[in-house]
Amino acid sequence: MKVTLKDTENFTTIDLDRLRNYLLLHGWHEDKPFLENATLWHKPAAGEEFEILLPNQQTLGDYAPRIREAILILETVENRSQIEILADLITGLPNTTIQGVVMQIHTPNADKLSGEITLLGVIADKLRKIQTELADKDYILAIKAYQERLPFVCTGDLIKENHTFILKNPRNFTLDDLWQN
Repeated sequence: MKVTLKDTENFTTIDLDRLRNYLLLHGWHEDKPFLENATLWHKPAAGEEFEILLPNQQTLGDYAPRIREAILILETVENRSQIEILADLITGLPNTTIQGVVMQIHTPNADKLSGEITLLGVIADKLRKIQTELADKDYILAIKAYQERLPFVCTGDLIKENHTFILKNPRNFTLDDLWQN
């Protein structure tokens, strides 16, 4: 099955420097400027010469379509899905809803009802570990979800630091009862 990404918000969150580094690490070379707002990147592969037109700034109006086009080209060159490539490039997804299970409850904080939680949720079509910190009612619900193996739904700002996903500003942590129907 081939998944095609169309939501432009997925592409606007890709950091330009991270994409440049990705291209360099995967054998692309920066060729020449294109007008004042972009740079051409090239890579020979399978007897063909592939080209990516990479914007110079994330604030350009056509940033998202250009990044989408770059990922389509990378999909062809690397023979990997757009989702896999996007997962390598994601540094943050604001206001993201995660559905999954609580994998681990770390030692709670001594001074208040809170603690670190390890979640297992779907990000870019793969199950991934996600670190977060919950407090009060959300922390209690996470303990219940862990003990009873109940799925949860939670919204927050997902970031990726050193290959680790972290859910910042978690909110609306609820037990997902849809599986019971």
